[in-house]
Amino acid sequence: MPTTFQSKVAEGSKVSSKFVYVVASIAALSGLLFGYDTGVISGALDFMRNQFHLSPEGEGMVVSGVLFGATFSSMVSGRLTDRFGRKKVIFATAVLFGIGSLVTACAPSVELLVAGRVVLGLAIGVASFAAPLYISEMSPPANRGALVALNQLAITMGILLSYLVDYMFTESGNWHMMVALGAVPAALLGVGIVFLPESPRWLILNDKESLAQSVLKRIRDSQDVGAELDEIKAALSEEKGDWREFFAPHLRTALVVGIGLGMFQQFTGINTVIYYAPKIYEAAGMTSSSVKILATAGVGAVNVFMTIVSLFLIDRLGRRPLLIIGNIGMGVSLAALAGSFLLHAGSEQLKIVGIASTFIYVAFFAISLGPVFWIMIAEIYPLRIRGFAMSFATALSWLSNMIVSFSFPVLLDRFGAGATFAIYTLITLASLVFCWRIVPETKGLSLEQIERQERSGALH
Repeated sequence: MPTTFQSKVAEGSKVSSKFVYVVASIAALSGLLFGYDTGVISGALDFMRNQFHLSPEGEGMVVSGVLFGATFSSMVSGRLTDRFGRKKVIFATAVLFGIGSLVTACAPSVELLVAGRVVLGLAIGVASFAAPLYISEMSPPANRGALVALNQLAITMGILLSYLVDYMFTESGNWHMMVALGAVPAALLGVGIVFLPESPRWLILNDKESLAQSVLKRIRDSQDVGAELDEIKAALSEEKGDWREFFAPHLRTALVVGIGLGMFQQFTGINTVIYYAPKIYEAAGMTSSSVKILATAGVGAVNVFMTIVSLFLIDRLGRRPLLIIGNIGMGVSLAALAGSFLLHAGSEQLKIVGIASTFIYVAFFAISLGPVFWIMIAEIYPLRIRGFAMSFATALSWLSNMIVSFSFPVLLDRFGAGATFAIYTLITLASLVFCWRIVPETKGLSLEQIERQERSGALH
């Protein structure tokens, strides 16, 4: 493609209206719900266990019900977003979030409790990739990373909010209200998404060029969007439009990166901290439920703060450097946590090391694997197969999440905290090697430029 054409696209892509920030913020409410409904279980689980007399396996089922639903829905959500559009599918997730919250809160039995969690999982599985996909396709290259990372920020804010709500209702033990309050942001998302436009890339894909042009003018705050429009159309004309292209040789790196980052994001143990932080602190010698949940809220606050930091780094430092730095920090903190348990540190020492290690671990995750996985899978796949490819990578991520979340209480019960976190330390070392050797850099490139570099073998 001529250099002059690329320079026009790059120049035009630096311009964006304030409206694109409104779009990203409303779509990111999906992330808030994602975070709230995954995080709220950490405080509610103790009370659910007492009411329903849950075994370690039963705890795993209640927690992983969300993950089962998310794994299933993420497998089909790519086709749904490609067929019905990004906007309509996000609206549907808002409805499911509301239904799932209320069913779970009112559940009189373990079966209905798990069923409600599965419904929430169905919503989370779709929202977890539909929102970053939608934001990515609406954003200019210059700040696409930060805008997509808003979704990750919303996830961390949802987790923190769930911890605070858990703390508020700990004294009364009212886990029903902890869960039911998730219906409030679901209603806000449902109302907000109605007023947003559809993705211009999806509109072009579905032969609605004039409407796509209107949307581009609005989100770029410019009447001169012809170069960007032409670039999108040119990229589409080069694609085969077949899901089998996902496995084509020129996309082999994209395939491996999407799968690898999704699995490492989970197998490095982040959700053992998010879901089971009170249980970790109990193993470290804390006995008070309110103190455990308050310490867990501290983890949530660190997660939010460091995700905000990532917004300023992701488009400046780049995706790959953050992954490398993050994995190093995560590995060191997990090793310290495992060592403190294996060496049977004194009670007070163990409490300090336990809290400090989880805080440091979450901080490094929040600037690396947390946001970068979602950003990269929204960037590295061609438009015609983007929905399918992202749903494939997301489904494997959720499957990994389900395996980790179901197995953690069992591993903790049978092998102890030290051995369990030693395993996560070794996996984090493997993640570091993977990010160092395999993951390419995509900062500053338009989605179409990334695709052209993949076809030419120049993306590295």
